[in-house]
Amino acid sequence: MASTVKVWDRPIRLFHWSLAGSVALCWLTADDLQSVHEVAGYAAAGLVGLRLVLGLAGTRYARFTQFIRSPQRTLRYASETLHHKEPRYIGHNPLGAAMVVALLVMVAGIAFTGFMQTTDAYWGVEWVEETHEVLAELLLVAIALHVIGVVHASLRHHENLVASMITGRKRAPAPGDIF
Repeated sequence: MASTVKVWDRPIRLFHWSLAGSVALCWLTADDLQSVHEVAGYAAAGLVGLRLVLGLAGTRYARFTQFIRSPQRTLRYASETLHHKEPRYIGHNPLGAAMVVALLVMVAGIAFTGFMQTTDAYWGVEWVEETHEVLAELLLVAIALHVIGVVHASLRHHENLVASMITGRKRAPAPGDIF
């Protein structure tokens, strides 16, 4: 039996790190370098579009149907996590899946409101600017929660999830693991 299995394919890994870089660049250039900020925002929007395609037609662990769980299952997993009884998932666990959806929705909303601000119809419209800024601040909170979740799951299941998002490989399934 193999000691590792391929989980994250190259397109998913490139998407993940490219989106992280685009979001970081947007954040770093928010008050200065407007042209760089806009290009990074358009890149993030394009990446969200790519992820939607991969979620519908990508490889097994990239598909939304493989990892998005019901709200009830996600809440049960959260309870199991609080009691240190959560199973290991080979792909995304239910909380990770919920975070994927939340991050994609937030980045899409930020990109859309950013685009709106470049149009004549919405240039200087206060609610558009405020929505853009609030979503950006919420995204930072979500990113922090994402990182905390990755660290927690890595420690709980004795595997380096950051390394798996670089190599694409995770420890082979053991009895009780969900894949």
